[in-house]
Amino acid sequence: MARLLTSSDIRTLARGLGIRPAKKWGQNFVVDANTVRRIAAAADLGPDDVVMEVGPGVGSLTLALIETARRVIAVEIDPKLALALPTTVAHRAPAEHRRLTVVEADAARIAPGDLPEPPTVLVANLPYNVAVPVVLHALETFPGLTGGLVMVQKEVADRLTAGPGSKIYGAPSVKLAWYAKARRAGSVSANVFWPMPNVSSGLVAFERIESPRADRAEVFAAVDAAFGQRRKMLRQALKSWAGSVGAAEAVLARAGIEPTRRGESLDIAEFIALAEAKEDP
Repeated sequence: MARLLTSSDIRTLARGLGIRPAKKWGQNFVVDANTVRRIAAAADLGPDDVVMEVGPGVGSLTLALIETARRVIAVEIDPKLALALPTTVAHRAPAEHRRLTVVEADAARIAPGDLPEPPTVLVANLPYNVAVPVVLHALETFPGLTGGLVMVQKEVADRLTAGPGSKIYGAPSVKLAWYAKARRAGSVSANVFWPMPNVSSGLVAFERIESPRADRAEVFAAVDAAFGQRRKMLRQALKSWAGSVGAAEAVLARAGIEPTRRGESLDIAEFIALAEAKEDP
């Protein structure tokens, strides 16, 4: 079993590398081993899983994931951390360290050819500003991903798992629903991070569903239009997407959706119906 990192271990590693958590990359390292164990357990990995871990940092969570998964592909944007991670894992998990592959890359732009094999699970500790793009990019780019677990700021977790009619339901909620069923999988206190963020975090678990047959780009364009002017009725919010108010009303009529509704009341199936109605006048 791997020896997990303590708060003191993490600070010692950081000093040795001459680094502090970088604000530009939204780095907040988990320094509590019990929290790490809880996150790894919530990921519910199997012995055949290939994990793409985004933002491994100094390796706190990596050490717990590598105990169960067949392989962990750690995608790290910080070159110093990417270089140091294999040594840390080899020292603290000598029996499992060969399961680790480190890829220095930006997870929001990563391509299938950048990884040694297709991942089956995404696990990540993601900063606020890249959380949604990274999750959606991973699901679009790696069709073999069956699910995952991401730790994000509480506000983002709430948005990703919100349902229609909620004030926090928006484009991220709908777009994730295109790919997967998502649920809240727990909360994480701010005091288990170094440096400590101003807000608590939430765990979001998701399970991929069968991809709809509709045109994803067209559906997402309708979503962006509807939530770009979320206070307006759909006949107004969708006019640029459809071409005019009249065209928007015609699309809505064909889709069986009242033109006086607002985007926040539509689920993913209704956005798909809009896209199909636009393509089939």
